[in-house]
Amino acid sequence: MTEKTPFGSEEVITQHISEADIKTYFVGFDFGKYRYDELIDLILDVIVDFAFGFHKGILSNSYNRRILVEAAKSIYGIKTQTPNGEKGIFEEVKKVYVDKDSELPDDTEEKHLKRGEFGEVILHLLLRDFIETVPLISKIHFKDTDGITVHGFDAVHIGPSILNHSERSLYLGESKLYNCGKTGVRELIKDIKNHFKRDFLRREFALISKKQTSFIKPEDYKDKNTFEEYNGFLEEKKQWFKLLDEKNKLQDILDSVTIPLLCTYTSDVFNNHFNEETEDFIEDYEKEINELKTYFDKQLKSMKKKVEEGEPVKTNLNIVLMLFPVPSKKELVKRLHTKLYNQQWS
Repeated sequence: MTEKTPFGSEEVITQHISEADIKTYFVGFDFGKYRYDELIDLILDVIVDFAFGFHKGILSNSYNRRILVEAAKSIYGIKTQTPNGEKGIFEEVKKVYVDKDSELPDDTEEKHLKRGEFGEVILHLLLRDFIETVPLISKIHFKDTDGITVHGFDAVHIGPSILNHSERSLYLGESKLYNCGKTGVRELIKDIKNHFKRDFLRREFALISKKQTSFIKPEDYKDKNTFEEYNGFLEEKKQWFKLLDEKNKLQDILDSVTIPLLCTYTSDVFNNHFNEETEDFIEDYEKEINELKTYFDKQLKSMKKKVEEGEPVKTNLNIVLMLFPVPSKKELVKRLHTKLYNQQWS
């Protein structure tokens, strides 16, 4: 009997391709209708884990309602500075999708609002359940006291190396939630170019390192059933914080890094089929996936040829593309905001 993953994603999400450089996922149908409700519930199950990581000593989805309320309020309390003043990211996005029944275009000039579309949460879920990672830190837990969001990588996890499962790896992830798959993939390539520069990496690692003592002490840990697991995590995290020390070479750090790039996007495959178990569905799904992977490889190769002097992307970064097509990005985000927003007062 297969051991259940922390959040049981395998009961809703199918991992169709699992290779070292690409992993693909989809959710199927029930009597011809896409399983939105099951997917939304699954994503909400991971909200506490996403918002707080292990900083509050929670190792699974077995938490009380009060903690979920706290996590929802924490997410909707995130703000960012814009040319027009301070804005609540998730609050603003909720107004667009729920209150106005509209959506953010892929090319919106208000790029900061893209963070409020839950792409990071979906990445967190897929990493936790299908790649068996654990969050090293939670950026939301460490947002500034005035509620300003912390920028940087969308996910900072540790887990088994994709190339060698007997070794451990630091996962620095990026995510996009777009209407157009190609646009999302192209933006992920830009993230690689912008984020894997020496100055950016040093700043990000310095910010991460400051959080190494921000975890519940073993003597304050309440769950006796997972006490050994938590202690194991505390010991492992020490090794990774030590690796990120500014005295270590970036080259040595990057040798231990995996870069998962998730693109969740609207796909007509789910509007042209109503049963994921048919040969026609699989054929169209794989055709679309292969086209996006080919496009991604071409864009990545082109970027590497144009690397500016001083960027560490000249090394062989361990990149894995993750593709998660859905029937409608707008519908997914709208349903997520509708349900999570109401959790603040449940």
